Amino acid sequence: MPPRARRRQPPFDVARDHSAPLEIPTIPFGPGRAGYSRQTRRRLGLALGVLVLAVVGFAALLVLHPPRVAPRVVTIPVADRAASPALLRAAEAIDFEPNTEANAGQIEREPLGVAQTSSSPSLLTPRSSAPPFALRTPTGEPIALSHLRGRPVLVEFFATWCPHCAAEAPHLATLALALQRQRVAFLAVDADGETAPSVLAYSIYFELPFPALLDPSSRPGSFSAPGAPGAVTTAYRVHVYPTFYVLDPNGRVVWAGSGEQPDALLRLELRRASAA
Repeated sequence: MPPRARRRQPPFDVARDHSAPLEIPTIPFGPGRAGYSRQTRRRLGLALGVLVLAVVGFAALLVLHPPRVAPRVVTIPVADRAASPALLRAAEAIDFEPNTEANAGQIEREPLGVAQTSSSPSLLTPRSSAPPFALRTPTGEPIALSHLRGRPVLVEFFATWCPHCAAEAPHLATLALALQRQRVAFLAVDADGETAPSVLAYSIYFELPFPALLDPSSRPGSFSAPGAPGAVTTAYRVHVYPTFYVLDPNGRVVWAGSGEQPDALLRLELRRASAA
C-alpha cells in the first residue's frame, strides 16, 4: 500500500480570531465643528434660492432687452446739411481715416519767430488779382468767390489723402470759429478732383465749419486713389498740398504759402488782409 500523501501546510500559519469585531480607526475630516442648525440651513437655502432667481432674472432681462450701443454722432458741416441719405451713406462707406506722417502736425503751434515755413515760387504773387471761380459743395450748393467780396478770405487747397492737410484741418476749424465775428471767410478747395462722397467724408470727420468745394477734373480722385488737379487748382498754380492763399476784401492776393503753416502766421496774414 503506497504511503499516504502528506497534506501541504502553508508557509505561515496565522491564527485569526473571527469572533472579535473588526475595528476601523476614525479619520477626522474637519475641525470637529457641529453642524448647522435647522433654522440656519433654512436661511442659507433661502438666500441661495434668492441668488439663483436673481441670476436667472438678470439673464432673462438681457435676452429680452439687450443693451443698446450708443449711435455714433457726427456733425455735418452747415454747407452740407442738405446732403441726401444716399450721399451720406456713400460718404460713410468711404470709412475715412486720416493718413499720418512722422513730421506732420509739428509747425502749427510754433511761434512765428521759430517756425520754418515753406512755400513755392510758382504761386500767385501778392497784389495780383485772385482768379475768380464758382464751385460746388459735395451737396451741389454753388459758392462763388465773388460772393465773398468785402471780406478777407482764406482759401486752402487740399487733398483728403494728404497727411499734412489732415494735420492742418483741426487747426483751420478752430481758427475759423475764432474769427467768425470778424467776418473772415474760409474756403477749402479739393485740389485732386475728388468725388463728392470722399470730400464730404473728410469734412464730416474734421467737422469743418466752412465749405469744402469740389474742383472737378478729367481724372477724378478719391481718398484711396489720387486724381488730377481741376481747373481752379491749376489756375492758382498749386503743386503742393496744402497750399494757402489769403485774399483781401477786394479779391487781391495778400499772401500765399505752401505746406503746413503756423496758426499765428495765418492769423497775422488774415489781420493784414482785413486792414487792407
